[in-house]
Amino acid sequence: MNKILIPLFSAAVMVSCGTANISNDEKTVQNSVAQNIKGDRAFLSAYKSIKADDLKKNLYVIASDEMEGRDTGSPGQKKAGEYMVNYYKNLGISFPKALGSYYQKVPADFMKKRGGGNLPDSENILAFIEGSEKPEEIVVVSAHYDHVGTRNGVVYNGADDDGSGTVAVMEIAKAFQSAKKEGKGPKRSILFLHVTGEEHGLFGSEYYTDNPVFPLANTVVDLNIDMIGRDDPENRGKQYVYVIGSEMLSSELKVINEAANKKTNNLELNYRYDDPNDTERLYYRSDHYNFAKNNVPVAFFFDGIHEDYHKPTDDVEKIDYNLLEKRTQLIFTTAWEIANRPARIIVDKK
Repeated sequence: MNKILIPLFSAAVMVSCGTANISNDEKTVQNSVAQNIKGDRAFLSAYKSIKADDLKKNLYVIASDEMEGRDTGSPGQKKAGEYMVNYYKNLGISFPKALGSYYQKVPADFMKKRGGGNLPDSENILAFIEGSEKPEEIVVVSAHYDHVGTRNGVVYNGADDDGSGTVAVMEIAKAFQSAKKEGKGPKRSILFLHVTGEEHGLFGSEYYTDNPVFPLANTVVDLNIDMIGRDDPENRGKQYVYVIGSEMLSSELKVINEAANKKTNNLELNYRYDDPNDTERLYYRSDHYNFAKNNVPVAFFFDGIHEDYHKPTDDVEKIDYNLLEKRTQLIFTTAWEIANRPARIIVDKK
């Protein structure tokens, strides 16, 4: 996750609402989620395919010393990218046809103009499953795959930041592909977006939203994953996840996510960072924000600021893989509902 506080621009922040008293519309959304996942064999099979062991296997590669901390445009980051592309190829998941490959180049000049110094050219990585009924409507599942590199000969592996989000996106893609093979592919298209340059200033996601492969007007949601493999001191040992921004633009997204959670692992959903008075300003500090400022509803999944954040001790051995599995399953279930419900989620807040 980016360490710099992003300027607030003109976006409004809303205080998170409680869920004790829900409207009839919210009950309708919750019932829709329950109906979409209850007894759906393809969903259940896909959901169960998300496994801690597979997340661990991929993370031990993505966050290995061989990747040299995955700094933006570095040889190590490119190695990590090649591993991810080969993963998608092996699953039979292709890239957006309009792009022509898995890679969207993010030029050095673009980053330099935005304070990126002398960063070299880098790449976003895009994998894509086309929807069966509403292919023009796009559900984005995103995470950044860069980290801060090597400093004074010490590798900053970034296992949680954001190796955990990277492998979660990969695992969610596998789950959707397994459902597709069973004849239950998503009705809407799913874009699995791995962005670069996040640590230096959210450059990859900004480049994508400035140069979208699919029109932002057709982009239904961005579910952004940035650090979901650990816990923070405030929640030590709890089964929880922070959810940020889920009701900023849409009154339906938070309800959908909560309903998906109740029907699956029932984690504690923590909305602390939706508070406009929170000094961390986390709503503005990861890649979802570049979608939100373009009026695309977002939900940002996060585990908190722990003691190894942006330190060389953010290693694979410290990841809670069972909790990583549960959080990944929640995000998959939310994406499944949004991709398969009859109507796209509404944008009714500013």
